[in-house]
Amino acid sequence: MRLSLAARALCPYKVRMSKFGLTMLAAVSIVIVAGCAETPVERAKRIEPMLAAAGFHMHPADTPARQAQLKSVTPLKVRYYPHDGKLHYWFADPVYCDCIFIGDEAAYDAYERLRLQQRMVNQEQMAAAMNEDAAQQEQMNFMMWPTDPFFY
Repeated sequence: MRLSLAARALCPYKVRMSKFGLTMLAAVSIVIVAGCAETPVERAKRIEPMLAAAGFHMHPADTPARQAQLKSVTPLKVRYYPHDGKLHYWFADPVYCDCIFIGDEAAYDAYERLRLQQRMVNQEQMAAAMNEDAAQQEQMNFMMWPTDPFFY
């Protein structure tokens, strides 16, 4: 469908997007969405210090049997299994340290507390950044507009 010159003058933004344009738009959208996601290495680097601080013990996968076990379990998620009537928790990391973190219920409770504290700190930092941005925007608004003559 071709638009006449008169129609283009009346509505200059009504043009069809080419397949190339749509493809580029989709590619840019995917890159933006993927750029916001956390990589497995970043996830491991974020979680492992909290696990260690909570009392989990690191067991390196330094034997072929441990390597096979590490590859057979769900990576980068805290999981649990019952043993002797108690729950034991583990976190497999085949990406960053090539190890498994193992802890008991007390260690998991401590990890959950640390995780909650970290989430609260992150929210407070985001709120502070938003407040700072709002204050800077307000200051810019006052700088751009002349003072009100009615207050003199």
